[in-house]
Amino acid sequence: MNGPRVALLAASLFLTGCGGGAVASPGHPSGAPKATTSTPDVATLAPPSPEMSVQAAPLHLPGLGPRTLAAIPADARQAVVVTGRGRNSPLSTVVLYERTEAGWQAGASWPAHNALKGWSEHHTGGDLRSPVGVYGLTDAGGLLGNPGTRLPYHRSGAFTSPGTGFEGEPLAGSFDYVIAINYNREPGTSPLDWTRPLGAGRGGGIWFHVDHGGPTHGCVSVSEQHMKDLLRTLDPGLHPVVVMGDATALAR
Repeated sequence: MNGPRVALLAASLFLTGCGGGAVASPGHPSGAPKATTSTPDVATLAPPSPEMSVQAAPLHLPGLGPRTLAAIPADARQAVVVTGRGRNSPLSTVVLYERTEAGWQAGASWPAHNALKGWSEHHTGGDLRSPVGVYGLTDAGGLLGNPGTRLPYHRSGAFTSPGTGFEGEPLAGSFDYVIAINYNREPGTSPLDWTRPLGAGRGGGIWFHVDHGGPTHGCVSVSEQHMKDLLRTLDPGLHPVVVMGDATALAR
């Protein structure tokens, strides 16, 4: 790999939006391959943790207004709702819902971090805000092996996050497991693919990843165990989506 190409790869991954950006290993190709489904490291798909217990089943997802509800595809039967505390807050809550004949069944409520400066309905690269909206969840990957997800999973040494976060916390391990959020990316590719349909200026590389104890550049982070739960529960046959934003924006 020649010098200019290495520089392009490093610059592209720096703009991923996740805490610190991924760093490509020397042998990682400049164009990330199409994601393929790998064999899980476990013999069978592990069940979600007890925290994923079923709660009430409302007919509509709680806290979402008509505009947000209208953006959810009709075939989506799993929805990960990320609700920020405020427009400028880096703190949020994650709940995974599954649609049944009785309504939307809720899982447990998980604490999460989002971007340092909160949320934006017009996210741009480097604005340190997470994008508000409804996005597909089709691809996953990480530094570690497949924990049992049915999503296409790309394991690579390029899922490395060096340095420290905004509060001085180490970022190591943040990308052990990631799920690509289909904001300004090409679905069906590795999370490391930097194709930006809206243009580079609109940012990209927005992921779910392992929480490092502080705000992100644009991603949503939950604990390692909750990332495993999420990976093992998401089913591409149920067309999962993420619904994300501050509470006020989601209520519209």
